[in-house]
Amino acid sequence: MKPILSISLGLVLASGVGLADVIKDWNLVLLQATETAPVTPAPITTRVAAIVQAAVFDAVNGIERHYSPIFVQPAAPSGASVQAAAVEAAYVTLVDLYPAQKATFDQQRTASLAQITDNNIAVQQGLAWGQTVANEIWTWKSQDGFSNTVPPYLGGTNPGQWQPTPPAMAPGLDPQLATTTPWVMRSPAQFRLAGPPALTSDQFTADFNETKNMGAATNSGRTADQTLSANFWQAGNPPDYWDQAVVSLAEQNSYSISDEARLLALVNLGMADAMIGCWDSKYTYSSWRPITAIQFTGSDGNNATVADPSWTPLVVTPPFPEYPSAHSCASGAAAHILSETFGEATSFAIVTLAMPGVMRQYHNFSEALADVANARVFGGIHFRTATTDGTSLGISVGDYVMQNALLAEDEKKHH
Repeated sequence: MKPILSISLGLVLASGVGLADVIKDWNLVLLQATETAPVTPAPITTRVAAIVQAAVFDAVNGIERHYSPIFVQPAAPSGASVQAAAVEAAYVTLVDLYPAQKATFDQQRTASLAQITDNNIAVQQGLAWGQTVANEIWTWKSQDGFSNTVPPYLGGTNPGQWQPTPPAMAPGLDPQLATTTPWVMRSPAQFRLAGPPALTSDQFTADFNETKNMGAATNSGRTADQTLSANFWQAGNPPDYWDQAVVSLAEQNSYSISDEARLLALVNLGMADAMIGCWDSKYTYSSWRPITAIQFTGSDGNNATVADPSWTPLVVTPPFPEYPSAHSCASGAAAHILSETFGEATSFAIVTLAMPGVMRQYHNFSEALADVANARVFGGIHFRTATTDGTSLGISVGDYVMQNALLAEDEKKHH
């Protein structure tokens, strides 16, 4: 399904690019690229999206110079085309990330440039600057440790320890993300969590029984809407949900190109750093998934948790440790940044390219975060504490990013 979806979106994009919003157009190209087979794993999309949106922001900001840069100091020639710079920054980074999709990106680039009305010299200057920024961002992030080769991570076999889960029984995904250099945070461990509850605690008992009852593939206590939510929040990747919300809210609030690029960069840097912090905690505590805990035939020392060897979750369990919830970490960061930007009481909708036609409506950002948390528990892949603590980590990261990155000229004087 996903390759077909991507092709159809590509045709729509190439034929209907609007000059007014190259930021929106190329963000959608980015999201489409992550959903094109082979689909990018959810945790890695936050890094991918941050690379692209950082390049776009520094390219735009290098001309307009309203904010502190992420990495590349403003040095564009006066009068360079902002639209051309944004297009080229997105294009070059996407080709770096997804060389197999270059033909699609080429088509999109041609369509985008055809819409730009700036004079040819300005366009050529913008293209050159966009490429310069993209190359510098790419070189910088190629040295962040993510590409390091590490041995397969297999966890342990004692009660409470993560181990590979069915059906794939794959080793832990990308453990090197836990030690990747963050974008804004001082270190991956800056917001490290306290860890999951003890197996003999009342909290673990409550968490265990809730997921066992509500997250089972069959005979669960879920409503139809809770099942839909669990499948919805599993279908896509964090940027796929939150970037589209950013673009929609920016449009509603008549954001300039510079401000839209900044907000997309803030949200994606927040999600990328939240995921690094999440991975730090995940691989520090290496906590078992519900499918392992509930099927486990050994003793966890807790008489109030009863094993069920035949239990399976609604959603296929992702191949990495349980605590904390990655989606809650990323969503906590994104929702906090948007809440601080537009106000907590903002109503908005969430969609995903991976489940076209489905829309989740929220009265505020807290309601959305609660839906994400419930979706992970009711999907049977997380315990409640992992979502609560993950959300907390994400909010902390989002707040730190807002306080320390992409500051307006007058804000920089106070830092």
